[in-house]
Amino acid sequence: MTIFLCGFMGCGKTTVGKLAAKKMGISFFDSDDLIVESQGMTIPEIFARKGEPYFRKTEADIIKSLCGKKAVVACGGGAMLNPDSAATAALSGEVIFLDVDFESCYERICGDSNRPIAASSTKEELKERFNLRRDIYLKHSTIHIDSSGSPMRTVELITEAIKFNRPV
Repeated sequence: MTIFLCGFMGCGKTTVGKLAAKKMGISFFDSDDLIVESQGMTIPEIFARKGEPYFRKTEADIIKSLCGKKAVVACGGGAMLNPDSAATAALSGEVIFLDVDFESCYERICGDSNRPIAASSTKEELKERFNLRRDIYLKHSTIHIDSSGSPMRTVELITEAIKFNRPV
């Protein structure tokens, strides 16, 4: 089963994903890292040279390629906004929404030049994007986790939810 972690930029998908994969003894993939590797460019370079639609198409292809793998996948913040990607991911495993408040996410992403959307947006714009995306994450996830605690606590909640296949 593939476990896809979704949520806003800075919610902890990569940190929690690595820990969860290790605890479960399965592989870990970061979709953004796979995009960078496949394109031979950083995410800001992809956005600048090829645009966000190209990035989103590549992201959707990467998500589809990971379906069916026994792995935890940290998805980019926009990956599950694509209804086709979200549906494909849900059919091949679990889509877990890591729900963290905006201020915590903002503290982690402000000033990060490797996040083109964060780098080019005001705090107010990011808050608006956060609010719009939260509803979409809730709609497209199969499990909803309050991940405001420590990364290890979030891993415990994930493994419990997977075991019982119910929201935590």
